[in-house]
Amino acid sequence: MAISQTDIDRLEAALMRGELTVEYDGQRVTYRSVAELKAAIGYGKEALAAASATGAQTVTYASFSRD
Repeated sequence: MAISQTDIDRLEAALMRGELTVEYDGQRVTYRSVAELKAAIGYGKEALAAASATGAQTVTYASFSRD
């Protein structure tokens, strides 16, 4: 399952409320500590950034010269 910005928003909202339990898609996850919740947020942000970066297009130009 790919992580979405909505998932990260849910985690951050739980952190701001001081809660360690997050519900999504009928599932409930309870983190053991604030540090673990923050680590999940960090992982989610990194995964989302990596997924966005792989979709980026690059352009290359060939050059030729005569010796």
